[in-house]
Amino acid sequence: MIPDGLLNCKYELDHIAIAVKSLEDGRKFYQAIGFGDMSTELVESQKVMTGFLAMGNRANIELLEPTSDDSPVAKFLEKRGPGIHHICLRVKGIDSVVADLVRRGIQMIDQTPKPGAHGCRVAFIHPKSTGGVLIELSERPASEGHHHG
Repeated sequence: MIPDGLLNCKYELDHIAIAVKSLEDGRKFYQAIGFGDMSTELVESQKVMTGFLAMGNRANIELLEPTSDDSPVAKFLEKRGPGIHHICLRVKGIDSVVADLVRRGIQMIDQTPKPGAHGCRVAFIHPKSTGGVLIELSERPASEGHHHG
């Protein structure tokens, strides 16, 4: 049986994150195919500079440039080279969603949500539980609940 918190959870694609050596190089392809401006934000907890490219359905492509050699993204680039780093699913009530996943034996990297880009609260699910994909759960700040843009 699915726990209540998950039953009401409507997952939406928030972004697909792509590890790049530099935001400037990484964005060239997306500019070439018609993506508009890229907004950037430093996420110190992950030691990355993020570049968001908006898509038409409220989802984004997020480019990740490491800001230090010991950043998880720097290690990813060293091991695998540029490419998809994680997929982020937007949720409401992230605390109860994470608690329900833990109860179901899903291995979390973050047992407690932490601050992410754009004032969101985020938690990562370990690839061992997902079939090899790093999945981020993200909840937008309450003030942005009805924001379409």
